Amino acid sequence: MSYQGQLITFMPNRVWRSYVGGKTLDYLQNVNEPTDSHFPEEWIASTVQAVNPGRESHIEGISKAIIASEPCDFAQLIQSDPNYFLGPKHAKKYATNPMVLVKYLDSSVRLHFQAHPTAEFAKQKLNSNSGKAEAYYILDIREGISDPYIYLGFQHPPSRENLKQMIENQEINNIESCFKKIPVKANDCFYIPGGMPHAIGEGILMIEVMEPSDWAVRFEFEKSGYTLPEEARFMKRGLDFCLDVFDYTQYTPEYIQQNFKQKARKIAQYNKHSYKESLVDAATTDRFRICKSTILGSVTKTEDEFFIAVVTKGSCTIKTTSQTLQLSQYETFFCPYGLSEFSIIAEDGAEIIECYPPL
Repeated sequence: MSYQGQLITFMPNRVWRSYVGGKTLDYLQNVNEPTDSHFPEEWIASTVQAVNPGRESHIEGISKAIIASEPCDFAQLIQSDPNYFLGPKHAKKYATNPMVLVKYLDSSVRLHFQAHPTAEFAKQKLNSNSGKAEAYYILDIREGISDPYIYLGFQHPPSRENLKQMIENQEINNIESCFKKIPVKANDCFYIPGGMPHAIGEGILMIEVMEPSDWAVRFEFEKSGYTLPEEARFMKRGLDFCLDVFDYTQYTPEYIQQNFKQKARKIAQYNKHSYKESLVDAATTDRFRICKSTILGSVTKTEDEFFIAVVTKGSCTIKTTSQTLQLSQYETFFCPYGLSEFSIIAEDGAEIIECYPPL
């Protein structure tokens, strides 16, 4: 199986979740009768297995790569040649773990209130090298949603004991009153550090970039007619343990907009109308990085590391030494470390979100 000199594309990789959505993803994947369901996420270039208690017999989350029109397990493909796919430096530090997980998320309902551990908490308390810092890049808002929002951080923080009581009694209105809506629109990018309680509002299509784990403290138990089993609520550790995960800081909406909404910074100019911007960099987090390339015309792109990419606007043709790839809006690919140079042609313009591992 020859993969040298090629970008890697993927088969659909929908993952079961306890909330519902995914109708937009159905449309994109040409499903006959698009509908919202418990498959609201698409995991992209993933080597991570989803954690869904009660569905252990279903192996979900690990992508199927397409090489020479044939599917293969993406995790096994990386394991076969980590120096080529991830680079010698990355492979020496992280072995075959890309250290970044990228998803499409398509919500039809507000997601569960949840929080994720920091990397430090995960290392100290969970015997894991990854917590779950996240970033959201908003792609689109469903028709009929006039007030798209996320909840991010406590604007009215409860005490630890009050939070425990609200969670035990499932006082959802009281939990919700701890937050204020943070408005979002297409092309917004937010960073969500580990520990920060949050929830994604209904009707949002986004790219979600995160540390490669499925750690989650879900402190709202029922959603979309489904009740989370106990083992899916508190990382199998119990509520008292998980109360230490939360960041109880008071964050005003203005502070969130100023400090967690990311500001694009130009870092490269390809030609007169084509350039690359940094959205999330090492100054924000040491967990992953996100860039956006805006392409008009033809450019030669040179990279010295791997990345996971999503064409978010327009369409383009990508040419390597052994491949010509036509990509439309919302199609994805993985660029191996070993593919250092390729051409992108987008006569009518294209935007590409590029997700990188930690430095």
